[in-house]
Amino acid sequence: MRSIWRGAVSFGLVSIGVKLYSATEDKDVRFHQVHAADGGCVKYKRVCSIDGEEIEYGDIAKGFELPDGQLVVLTDDDLAEMPLATRREIEVLQFVDQTEIDPVHFEKTYYLEPDGPATRPYVLLRDALENTGRVAITKIALRQRESLAALRVRDGVLVLHTMRWPDEIRRPDFGFLDEDVSVRPQELQMAEALITSMAGEFDPGEFSDDYREAMTALLEAKASGGEVQPVPETADPGAAVVDLMSALRRSVERARGGAAAADADDSADDSADEEAEEAPAPARRTPAKKAPARKAAAKKAPAREAAAAEDDEPPARTTRARKVTAAKKEPAKRTSRRSA
Repeated sequence: MRSIWRGAVSFGLVSIGVKLYSATEDKDVRFHQVHAADGGCVKYKRVCSIDGEEIEYGDIAKGFELPDGQLVVLTDDDLAEMPLATRREIEVLQFVDQTEIDPVHFEKTYYLEPDGPATRPYVLLRDALENTGRVAITKIALRQRESLAALRVRDGVLVLHTMRWPDEIRRPDFGFLDEDVSVRPQELQMAEALITSMAGEFDPGEFSDDYREAMTALLEAKASGGEVQPVPETADPGAAVVDLMSALRRSVERARGGAAAADADDSADDSADEEAEEAPAPARRTPAKKAPARKAAAKKAPAREAAAAEDDEPPARTTRARKVTAAKKEPAKRTSRRSA
C-alpha cells in the first residue's frame, strides 16, 4: 500500500505522527469506452466554451457560480492559502460510544500507521481506546475538504472513518410517515418469527459478488472463443475532430470581426456536421495541413486588438475582458439566427 496523507494525531498534549492509507479498494470489472465499429478508444478533450481552444490541465481553475449568474474563480494558490488547521493534523475533539454514531454518517475508511518513532504513543492511544470502549471524534482535511471523522481500533490498527456533516444528511420526507398504517398482530408475529429463523453471526466471507463473477466468466468465455481483437493504434493527432474544427473556425471569424460571415459559417457547419454523421468514419477527418493556417490567423487577430487597447492596461486583464464580452454576446447572435 502507498500512503496518501502524512500528518499527526493530536489529543491533549500528545502528538502522534501517522501515515494514512486507503482501507478499501474497488474490485469492479472496469471497461474502456471504445468505438463499437473498430475498437478505438474514445477520448475526451478539455475545450473552452468561449474560444473553442483545448485547455491544458494546468490552466484549469475552479469556478463557483453566484445566484446572480456571476462567476468566482479560484486558483490552486487561493486554495493553498485556506486557513485549515487540520491540513496536517487529526485533531481529537471528544470521545464517545460507537453506538452513538449512526452509520449513515460514515463515508470512507482509512488505516493509520505510526510514522517512525511514533509507535509507542500510537500503541498507547490504541490500547486506551480498546480498554475504554470509546471512539475518538476528530477533524481532518483531505483533498481540500475538511471532514468529521471517527477514530477506532480494528485488528490492532487505528482506523479512521470520514463522516458526513449533519447538514449533508438528507431527511427522509416520505408521505407514508404521516399516515396511520396499522398491521395485524398475527402478521407482525410471523415477520418476527421469520427474522429469528434467519438470524446468524455476520461473516462477510460467506457472501460473494455474483454479478462480478458472471461478468468475469463472460469475458473469459469470449477470450477463449477467439472473440478478441488487438488494441488499435492511436489515430494521427493531426486528424482534427469535426466539432472542434467548427468551433475554432467560428472563433477565428469572430476575432476578425466578421459577424455576418460567422453566422453563415454556422449554418454551413451545421449541415457539414449532419453529413459527417451519415458518412463513413474516414470522411469525418479534416486534412491536417489547413490547421497551421487557421492557428496563425487566430493569433493575428488578438494581436491587432491588443494594439488598440490602452497602454496602461495589463495584458491579462485585456484577455479576460475579451472573453467575458464574447461570452455575453454569444446568446444574442444565436437569438438573431433563430429569429431570422
